[in-house]
Amino acid sequence: MLRGMPSELPTLQAGADLAFIRRETELKPVPFVPEIRLHMAEDAIALWETTERERGGAGLPPPFWAFAWAGGVAVARYVLDHPELVDGRAVLDIAAGSGLVGVAAALRGAKDVRAAEIDAFAVSAIGLNAEVNGVRVDGALVDLVDGDGAPAEVVLAGDVFYERAMAARFLPFLERAAARGATVIVGDPGRAYLPRDRFTAVAAYQVPVVADLEDTSVKTTTVWRLG
Repeated sequence: MLRGMPSELPTLQAGADLAFIRRETELKPVPFVPEIRLHMAEDAIALWETTERERGGAGLPPPFWAFAWAGGVAVARYVLDHPELVDGRAVLDIAAGSGLVGVAAALRGAKDVRAAEIDAFAVSAIGLNAEVNGVRVDGALVDLVDGDGAPAEVVLAGDVFYERAMAARFLPFLERAAARGATVIVGDPGRAYLPRDRFTAVAAYQVPVVADLEDTSVKTTTVWRLG
């Protein structure tokens, strides 16, 4: 599903997506990151099925945008507690999902924040979530992984090593970003495909999660810096 897409959403479809998100989610504080509120759902499978009905067929990506995943929660917590990481800097939140990480960066003084996603629902959710938290995050419907994240000075990735194929694309992207001088931060709750020898751990948290998504209620989640 990763592919190049235009960054503009058709106006009518964007409006329908916003209405759908408001109807199918609840706005509430994020566990472990209560400074931030998100539009979140309770049941991933039910929402996925509803999303497919809304769009008229199967084959849509899972609604990653409707949940606060452990990796993103950990990165958001780290950013909120270490504002010097992003203050006055251009930030890219890659595979942004709900936009949680980008919102955290904006709250801590990033000069601009771009949140890249390949799911139109996610881009709409990012806009809603930024608005309710009183910040600006520029959601982009685009696949950036073949590049190097320029011109962002900080590249943040909440949870991108959960599949072999995805990890195989994201690691070179993150390494290219680091090679041009960007600070690269990744959150990971013990996924199998994170090459830990390439990263340095900077923090670890016990993150509460939705048990139906992770088969547990708490995940030990590490924040890593590339290099």
